[in-house]
Amino acid sequence: MYHRVAEVDLDPWSLCVTPQHFAEHLEVLQKYVRPISLQQLAQAHRDDKIPHRAVAITFDDGYADNLHHAKPLLERYDIPATVFVTTGNIGKQREFWWDELERLVLQPQRLPEKFSLKIKTTTHHWELDAATCSEDDLKCDRHPWKAKPGSRLFFYYSIWQLLQPLPESDRLKTLDEISAWAMVEPIARPTHYSLLPEELLALDQGELVEIGAHTVTHPFLSAHSVAFQRHEIQQSKADLEEILNRPVTSFAYPHGDRTTETVELTRTAGFDCACSTVQNIVWRQSHCFDLPRFGVDNWNGEEFAKQLSRWFYD
Repeated sequence: MYHRVAEVDLDPWSLCVTPQHFAEHLEVLQKYVRPISLQQLAQAHRDDKIPHRAVAITFDDGYADNLHHAKPLLERYDIPATVFVTTGNIGKQREFWWDELERLVLQPQRLPEKFSLKIKTTTHHWELDAATCSEDDLKCDRHPWKAKPGSRLFFYYSIWQLLQPLPESDRLKTLDEISAWAMVEPIARPTHYSLLPEELLALDQGELVEIGAHTVTHPFLSAHSVAFQRHEIQQSKADLEEILNRPVTSFAYPHGDRTTETVELTRTAGFDCACSTVQNIVWRQSHCFDLPRFGVDNWNGEEFAKQLSRWFYD
């Protein structure tokens, strides 16, 4: 499971693998395992004939760098991949909300020392230990919730927790409030763009890349009603099929979050398979609508090979 192939100054959730390291990963995969598409893996699982050392590559969210950086490398090594796209961000001039929040509060600009934010009926208050942001503030190793209390990263994660369950409209309104407080211009960074409709079509061209659905607004599905979940799942499929003019049959649960009801909603929506974020291999007892995946960090090729061997043999 990948998200981005890019180099950025700050990556609090460890979503980025550099193009150099991604190329090294593909070289390792080409040398030691059998890369196949997700749909091939799902069909082989249904047939109880998964090829020896089969591996499928996936990307979550739908960043533009999946087209500009990842696809050329996939083509160079002739390795297939599935890109799960959050459709509400297609063509938008705003970053994904977690990236926008990072841009507002984790960049080195000076911030006011106090901040208050009203969410529904509760007002939350923060006092920043330092109005400026140091490198130590941003050390996280994919775990912002482990940040030191009072640090800028702790401040970021505290707000992230409040924004995450909000409806999309309320979340964006709150981000506008934070932007005004931080006195930061609401300008999306080119390095964090989502796919445009024409880029989605370009990504879909050829035989190597499959486009899958990843909901409309990237929610924790289990926190919402069945009706809300059904809309997020079905609408993301419909959005992509309208742009691509073909069936979309693969799905990934945002954050890997799902319930038994969520899984059934995905199946009845017309998908063939769905991916979680449970770290495990796909084997006979795996569920085709709850396929596990291993998350990949920005390892060099040697470290990636070590991780790959652990996944296959541990």
